[in-house]
Amino acid sequence: MTQTALVVGASGIIGSATADLLTRDGWIVHGLARRPVEQTGVHPVPVDLQDAEATASALNGLQPDAVFITTWARQSSEKENIRVNAGMVRNLLDALRPSGSVRHVALVTGLKHYLGPFEAYGKGSLPETPFRETQERLDVANFYYAQEDEVFAAARQDGFTWSVHRPHTVIGKAVGNAMNMGTTLAVYATLCRETGRPFRFPGSAAQWNGLTDMTDAGQLARHLVWAATTPAAANEAFNVVNGDVFRWSWMWGRIADWFGLAPAPFDGTILPLEKQMQDDAAVWQRIAERDGLVEPDLSRLASPWHTDADLGRPIEVVTDMSKSRRLGFLDYRATDDAFFDLFQRLRSDRLIP
Repeated sequence: MTQTALVVGASGIIGSATADLLTRDGWIVHGLARRPVEQTGVHPVPVDLQDAEATASALNGLQPDAVFITTWARQSSEKENIRVNAGMVRNLLDALRPSGSVRHVALVTGLKHYLGPFEAYGKGSLPETPFRETQERLDVANFYYAQEDEVFAAARQDGFTWSVHRPHTVIGKAVGNAMNMGTTLAVYATLCRETGRPFRFPGSAAQWNGLTDMTDAGQLARHLVWAATTPAAANEAFNVVNGDVFRWSWMWGRIADWFGLAPAPFDGTILPLEKQMQDDAAVWQRIAERDGLVEPDLSRLASPWHTDADLGRPIEVVTDMSKSRRLGFLDYRATDDAFFDLFQRLRSDRLIP
């Protein structure tokens, strides 16, 4: 029997990868986004989840078996993040309730579950690494916790199972995405090559020297579908990363080599990309016009604030995946390959020269 999925945030890095996997696996896929992009085999559902009435109208008659929530809306404070993002989850699940069709809801959050919200990111008393799902919530307001609570409340009311997925920094393709390290680094490398500026690691010594991991969007998509279709994974929270670990002192050189650059020596000084790239919009537009790129707007490709937050952390960040392994999820993705495949895709799609 063919299953039906609703992917929420289908135009984003995670949502587009999940929708693509589901269509290839034979699911009927509906892709919800404020501004849907064309995706083969995906039925677009254009709606703003902040509007409860519009959400109910857009989802009327839809009967998904599984719902994959892969979106959030950045606000000016954590208080507003909680109000808006918890409200979006609530509006979504309220709108789906009349159909009675939902068997499973998968919610994507992330490592801010352990590190705290952006206002207190990586500060205060934090769990020891590697992060494990058994570690308690931090005693701080966090919109991830509020989103979880909305899913848990609806599950109690409606009887569906749930899963929560906590990736590290996600590598994948999307344009106009708020958190996009892979494309940001590709654009930064291109700008360094164009201007002759040194390709300098922008982050902290702790990140340069410490072990870390990341999450490929395809790996996360496989994990989402696995949890939605594996009874033993029901009603559980999971970390999800690629399965390898690395140091940025090694990875930075690998990325530099791909772009034909020499990596600049790292002296321990934090040089945020947001500052380094603040005057680069005109340079990028010139590159785009000269090389026939499809996106001349630098702000639609790069999210330096988010890359700075991740690479500037003062602590080691590495994640344990034993829980998923014990339940049978054994997929693996080498992180350097994930970067290189993304860079090649960006080049093939004429987003970078």
